[in-house]
Amino acid sequence: MGARQSRASSKDKGPKRVLFTGRRQKFSPWDDALLSGRDPRSLLKRGMRHVSFSLVTRGMADIPDFLWGLSEVQKLNLSHNQLRVLPPEVGKLSRIVVLNLCGNRLKSLPREVSLLQSLRVLFVNMNCLTEVPAELSLCRNLEVLSLSHNCLSQLPAGFADLSRLRKLNLSNNSFAHIPMCVFSLKELIFLHVGSNRLENIAESIQHLASLQIFIAEGNNIHSFPRSLCLVASLELLNLNNNDIQTLPSELHLLCRLVRIAWNPMDKGLHISHNPLSKPLPELVEGGLEMLFSYLKDKKHT
Repeated sequence: MGARQSRASSKDKGPKRVLFTGRRQKFSPWDDALLSGRDPRSLLKRGMRHVSFSLVTRGMADIPDFLWGLSEVQKLNLSHNQLRVLPPEVGKLSRIVVLNLCGNRLKSLPREVSLLQSLRVLFVNMNCLTEVPAELSLCRNLEVLSLSHNCLSQLPAGFADLSRLRKLNLSNNSFAHIPMCVFSLKELIFLHVGSNRLENIAESIQHLASLQIFIAEGNNIHSFPRSLCLVASLELLNLNNNDIQTLPSELHLLCRLVRIAWNPMDKGLHISHNPLSKPLPELVEGGLEMLFSYLKDKKHT
């Protein structure tokens, strides 16, 4: 019996065989392509209109170098990663039409963004930007720009040259006033400046004659500017959660506002959660037609 125990003991001291019972590790398509030596171009998605490439939610802190060689890319999605720097090599992707950098940790953008002359849509929301390079204003084909949820308090004056810009989101930043360059963007149909530090809306808002949606909720705006009533194209005006006490008699000039709106997505006038003086709260409850009628009558008395 002692001999058996000795042999068993000697077996225990020998090398153990490790059994891998789990599943084989799976790589993402682009990891697998690189490991197998395939051309990264094989990962490009060629649609009817655009050639696209996506590295969404990969946990990347750096952008892989092979990307800068994919010069045919037109739609690039790098959103929801851990990127702190966008390298200047991005300027090599001169055919890009849509660039999505949402949900990273970028504190700035490189000057080389000016080389993206085909760029029409740029998402840099939910980052850590404290400034925007003046060179971005050289992207004259830009139509949609989202800079929301950053740490911005100003924009370069050159932004006035973005003459094709139609949609601009500056919400959830630190703007104390709407940058003056914004009032030069004659093609704007959508402007979101909600959740900033605004206390007023400049008279220059009237220059945005094409504006259809204007959102300025969640600020500290004290008055409803009469000049805003001259933007007759408005279909959705959201001034919820401010410090507005009175409404201008010219409000009825906003003839495309069809109702008092309560749902955030509805078109109409959003004016709830303001310290409106009496009898305005009751009139708002009664609907837009009643409110317009009261304001017009008040003007003539």
